[in-house]
This record gives sequence, C-alpha cells and structure tokens, in this order.
Amino acid sequence: MTGCGQGKPEAEKPRVATLVPPSASAAPSASATPERPRQRLDDTEADYQALVKPYQKCMKAQGFADEKSGASWAEGDDVPEELRKAQEKCKNFWPLPPWETDPANPEAKDFARDTVKCLKTKGVKYVEVNDDGIGISAGGKDNDSRSIALTGEYLDACQREVAAKK
Repeated sequence: MTGCGQGKPEAEKPRVATLVPPSASAAPSASATPERPRQRLDDTEADYQALVKPYQKCMKAQGFADEKSGASWAEGDDVPEELRKAQEKCKNFWPLPPWETDPANPEAKDFARDTVKCLKTKGVKYVEVNDDGIGISAGGKDNDSRSIALTGEYLDACQREVAAKK
C-alpha cells in the first residue's frame, strides 16, 4: 500500500506474453536434429519422390547408391547389417507417414475405422482394420480379388474424404 510521502513507485519492466520458456534460446542450435519430413494424404508421386530425395542422398553417402537399397525403408530379419546401419544414420531423412495414419496420432485408429466404413459404402465387401488398429487389409481370408481391386481404387479417395470431415 502506498502512502502519501513515499514518492513514485519504481517503473516495472513491460511484460509480453510468450510461448517460449525463459531458458529456451530463440535460435536453434547448430547441432539440432532436422525435423523429419512428413507425407500428406494428397501427395502425388512427384511429391513423394521429392520427400525421399534427402534420404536417398544420405543412403548414397553411406554406399547404397542403387534404387533398391536407397529408395525405401527395409525391415525384417533378412535386412543386411550394413543396410540396417546405413538406415539408422539416415533415418531422420525418411518421411513419416501422413499424420492421419501415424501410430503416434491418438486418432489414427478412428481414422482407419472411418476409412473402412467409407470403403464398404463403395462396395468393398472384404476390408477391415489390421490388428495394429491403424493399417487396412483388403480381401479377407480368401484374398477376394474384387475387394482388393476396389480398395486399391478407392482407398486414397476415402482417406481424403474422411480427413476432410475432421
């Protein structure tokens, strides 16, 4: 409480709302890991090829210049150790899946379920969400060729349709 004879209160420093904590630096450090690129549901083949170029360049620098070993991500027990090590060095360049289908997205399971519903409205008889809750399997236990073909034909459109509703 200020009284009559105490003089002027000390001027306060103006405060500005910020989302950056005081200890954070405004400039990224030189050793910061680059953010991985992310695919989009509406990517064209040309968009995808542009996304994987940095990965291919990194793999080439690791000695994997051919299309087979530098153009995709290999998984499984039969992946040679040299390729596995090169992929590990280049993993920050490999594109993440579209957010809608990313296991890190808590709504990815809902997206998969809604995509399957859309596919069924398009006439796909045998289609379901994979056991992982995110992927989609077509054809059923008998690999129904019509269901597989229709899923291939309508999957992109259904994914875009479901994404547009969110």
